[in-house]
Amino acid sequence: MNKLSVLVPVYNEEKTIGRILDKLREVQLIGGLAMEVIVVNDKSTDHTQEVILGYLEKNNPDNIFYYSHEKNAGKGAALHTGIAKATGDFITIQDADLEYDPQEFNLLLAPMVRGHADVVYGSRFIGGRPHRLLFFWHTLGNKFLTFLSNLFNNMNFTDMETCYKMFRREVLQSLKLKEKRFGFEPEVTAKISKIQGIRIYEVGISYYGRTYEEGKKINWKDGLKAIYCIFKYKFFD
Repeated sequence: MNKLSVLVPVYNEEKTIGRILDKLREVQLIGGLAMEVIVVNDKSTDHTQEVILGYLEKNNPDNIFYYSHEKNAGKGAALHTGIAKATGDFITIQDADLEYDPQEFNLLLAPMVRGHADVVYGSRFIGGRPHRLLFFWHTLGNKFLTFLSNLFNNMNFTDMETCYKMFRREVLQSLKLKEKRFGFEPEVTAKISKIQGIRIYEVGISYYGRTYEEGKKINWKDGLKAIYCIFKYKFFD
């Protein structure tokens, strides 16, 4: 049976991880695809691990697999672990917060199961789906990073920093990824853009953003790191 692997990197998400796992279990995928969920806890310092273990004990799902890092290494490192463990035909990423709706996986899957795409990005800036209005400077920074990435990679993404990225498994597992923190996004974008004949699509998705008080973690330092990675993977990798 064809399958989608969903990677869930987790760091200090005790308030939302149970709800996102519930949402993932409610999703019905197109094309009769099954789903495996790979949760990677990046050494959370709150009660995230206890919440996950309690959830697994209570619900006993046969398609949720849990891994835990012995030390905090970053979101990218958690994704590296998940990528190595994934067995599905397709791989996608689901943050442990509630900013993205897993019911929209099928929007990304459609061009893939129809044989049109090898990679699909979910863009928060195209289409008519709802998105929460937050942070002018954050949005401007996001669009600047996307522009810079497009400039150096000769692509025309509208949302390079989106969480929702879906890949054919063989494409993603073929990449030698290095970035262990938030540099994952510009690195993976640069490296797929270099693959000869790669078919990349975008689809519009909704976005239910969080404030920093609600748990949002990315900041201006991560933006500077992204700029560094865009240059690095264009000229030095």
